[in-house]
Amino acid sequence: MENQVPYYDDTARYRDKFDEGLPAAMSLYTDFRKEVYKDGALSQKVKRLIALAAGMQAGCTRCTIGQTKDAVKAGATKAEILEAVSVAIVMGGTAVSAETWRVVKTLEELGKW
Repeated sequence: MENQVPYYDDTARYRDKFDEGLPAAMSLYTDFRKEVYKDGALSQKVKRLIALAAGMQAGCTRCTIGQTKDAVKAGATKAEILEAVSVAIVMGGTAVSAETWRVVKTLEELGKW
């Protein structure tokens, strides 16, 4: 089974390469992302948990791995992550449930399971 954290890091190189091809547009997107995830009315942790559920609902593999990592970095506990994922399952059903293994594997790789 493929390790999730190295997969995320490896694919980031190609995302970065794409960004280099459209520097003006992608720098705006990067600035937008940074602004959105700042603490505000919602904490960065809560925003990352929302993003994890939304990414899973969208079927985005990189989002699932990356937002799990970012939620941990923002201070989310295993229990908080699992509850956020459970909301995604309620909204997305079997398609989301089938990808929960990525969250578990990512948490294992981060030493959080």
